Amino acid sequence: MIRVEELCFQYDPKQGMVLNGISVEIERGAYVGIVGSNGCGKTTFVRHLDGLLLPTRGQVWVEGMNTRDRDLVSKVRQMVGMVFQNPDNQIVGMTVEEDVAFGPCNLRMPSREVRKRVAESLELVGMKRYARRAPHTLSNGEKQLVAMAGVLAMGPRYMVFDEPTAYLDPVGQRRVLDVMGRLNSQGITIVHVTHRMDELARAHDIVVMDGGRIVLREEPARVFRRVQWLRDLGLGVPVVTELMWRLQKMGRKVRPDVFTLEDACFELSTFMEAQDVRHNERTGSSASNCKHRA
Repeated sequence: MIRVEELCFQYDPKQGMVLNGISVEIERGAYVGIVGSNGCGKTTFVRHLDGLLLPTRGQVWVEGMNTRDRDLVSKVRQMVGMVFQNPDNQIVGMTVEEDVAFGPCNLRMPSREVRKRVAESLELVGMKRYARRAPHTLSNGEKQLVAMAGVLAMGPRYMVFDEPTAYLDPVGQRRVLDVMGRLNSQGITIVHVTHRMDELARAHDIVVMDGGRIVLREEPARVFRRVQWLRDLGLGVPVVTELMWRLQKMGRKVRPDVFTLEDACFELSTFMEAQDVRHNERTGSSASNCKHRA
């Protein structure tokens, strides 16, 4: 697992701490969402997970390796891959396959192994047919998939996504999120930083940050039902959760912890059926006549 112990961090000794005593464990195979208002320390936190930043105080351990040990930095970064907001900041190759091969080549893998990893990674993200394309000819969504393939080719056990859909249209967002779900189903741990709550329907846990601290860690249903509390932190909730919350405030008997479209449709259908039954009991009419009149 990744284990974080009393992590504190400041960029400037003359300023306050950006992170204030964070302790958390992220087990292998999990899908963990990280949310919080702008400036709460989300990006600073996840950049500690692969040693891009080092704690001012506290410790970060990755599979037993301390990120402070500079002799282990390459192993830590091979274990924990980072995918950033803007894919252009990660793409360095003249072609897609050249870019994906960059990491394995730097690890001095044999040529045959590099070619194998490039092909498998591009296949996994659905970009194999673009192998000979120049990255600048791709859409932003396709570039992000190439960036993901470049990380995958290094064989990470953990992948950290920092606002990976920020620059993408809805089609690109869906493709990236689908691949992230596929990677997690294959055993790769996903740490997903986002401000779009709808993206975290697949998450096992959601970590809520505020003021450089973790203030809540719960499964999505338990987090999203705290609508007003999230609002007070400057956060939103999935659209369907907002709908259920508003219906409940109007006196409708619906669950407040719904956060997927499928669950919302089921909940509304159940609610309408219950309404029909109550109407029939009051009027003595049959369900078919009730529906006909409706």
